[in-house]
Amino acid sequence: MAFENIIVEKKDGVALVTLNRPEAMNALCTPLMEELHDALEDFEHDDAVRVVVITGNEKAFAAGADIKEMAPRDFMDVYKADFITHKWERVTQCRKPVIAAVSGYALGGGCELAMMCDFILASETAKFGQPEVTLGTLPGIGGSQRLTRLVGRAKAMEMCLTGRMMDAAEAERSGLAARVIPAEGFMDEIMKTAQKIAGFSQVAVMMIKDAVNRVDETTLAEGVRYERQLFHASFGTADQKEGMAAFIEKRKPAFKDR
Repeated sequence: MAFENIIVEKKDGVALVTLNRPEAMNALCTPLMEELHDALEDFEHDDAVRVVVITGNEKAFAAGADIKEMAPRDFMDVYKADFITHKWERVTQCRKPVIAAVSGYALGGGCELAMMCDFILASETAKFGQPEVTLGTLPGIGGSQRLTRLVGRAKAMEMCLTGRMMDAAEAERSGLAARVIPAEGFMDEIMKTAQKIAGFSQVAVMMIKDAVNRVDETTLAEGVRYERQLFHASFGTADQKEGMAAFIEKRKPAFKDR
């Protein structure tokens, strides 16, 4: 599958997607998001792909959505086309883990794309923000909603109303980034983390992702009940038997994703 706006590499169970519009600071445009959608569709059906990593370059993960694409459109253009809905949210529907590896700017749509992933690993150079207010508009790819859920109402409100950027250290303190990694060796550490996840039972990994995501949709009691149902179901898998046997026998498990 040939792409113009992204670069795809597959290695050791990990699909690495690099956003590739360096001349536009990796601004998200419709062709790029359609390519990302198609790549994710491919990964979902490829048993060799167990974890997906989305990244940009050292200067920018993605500095926003493409303003040149949006500026000429009017209300009926975006409303009738359901702009930034069709194919833009595929990452939120992936059953396999998706990691955002963020260096440099992740602003506007770039911050929103990162938040769609399961978790963010940030280089110490990363800067996050929702600066849409400076353009006379507001976040449109879930920024006001996901940012609030991750960092809390007060900080999300302040960032969306002022357009202020958050550095990597603040992002980690606030719960936006899972971890901050030194810029030197950043992608090596990212791949090490992704490959660690890829080495576990894919069945267990998918169940864990499903359980954690349930927290946004239900009460604590219902969430725990759902978790327990998945926990019980895991005892019907060969990987649970293998994992516990390997622990008792003090050896490395050989998971079969069954």
